[in-house]
Amino acid sequence: METRLAPAPHPPLAAAGFMLLAAALIAGTTLMAKLVGRPTLGEPLHPLQISHGRFLFAFLAISLVVAIKRPMLHSRNLPLHIARSVSGWAGISLMFAAVAFIPLADATAISFLNPVFAMLLAIPLLGERVGPWRWIAAAIALVGAVVLIRPGAGSFHPAALLALAAAMVMGFEITLIKSLTGREAPLQILWINNGIGLTVATLAVVWVWAPPTAAQWAALAALGGMMALAQTCFIQAMKRADASFAVPFSYATLVFAGLYDFGAFGVIPAPSSLAGAAIIIAGGVLLIWREGRQAR
Repeated sequence: METRLAPAPHPPLAAAGFMLLAAALIAGTTLMAKLVGRPTLGEPLHPLQISHGRFLFAFLAISLVVAIKRPMLHSRNLPLHIARSVSGWAGISLMFAAVAFIPLADATAISFLNPVFAMLLAIPLLGERVGPWRWIAAAIALVGAVVLIRPGAGSFHPAALLALAAAMVMGFEITLIKSLTGREAPLQILWINNGIGLTVATLAVVWVWAPPTAAQWAALAALGGMMALAQTCFIQAMKRADASFAVPFSYATLVFAGLYDFGAFGVIPAPSSLAGAAIIIAGGVLLIWREGRQAR
């Protein structure tokens, strides 16, 4: 009788590598958004036009993969896809508006609140129960956000509230993704949602469209391509390890964002920004650690 060997497990190192690459790419998308949202490569583009470029080139990249792999595409969850795509478009547009005015590291750190908002929204939307550890983690992260945003301080910038709104909308998107991932293949989810997102972004950009320069077109193409590749790397990381192991590596996005901002614009994070980011990350890591223990 032939003996079948169990498939060898994926090494955790590969999951860490994919997640670190995704972090570098995601930070790169915010850098591209900042470059075209400020008078660096030409007349600044409107955030709605930047998000349109993101969806346009990401959809083209994912469509190329679909054309090569030719998967069977069918969905009975169109309302979920539409809601997820609209919230994703709104969240990314708010984020691109924020990074034009505040440091990349600050906007990125605030965006790390989206799992906390997802947890809070999962109570009424998904009927999930939230225990004391989750509430503690959420409270820690929110304290970090207050330290980072510095409401009432002389260094407060209203654009920080745009990043906070982006985190809230993205938290809503996460709850919708949870509903979709158990029903459809990842490639189908990516292709459908980027297609719907492109449709919404195209309708919105009509009112603010301005001809980009050649350098801005290149930056928008890089933005969309990096976003598509980042989503692919994220999925590959989650396939190769538990979320409790892989997700903490995504916090390297903050490191890459700080390095890119310093290299491109000479921005050095303020001590209060570093403190707030550290507190937000501590709350996120506590939440991930607790979820991992519960799963085991």
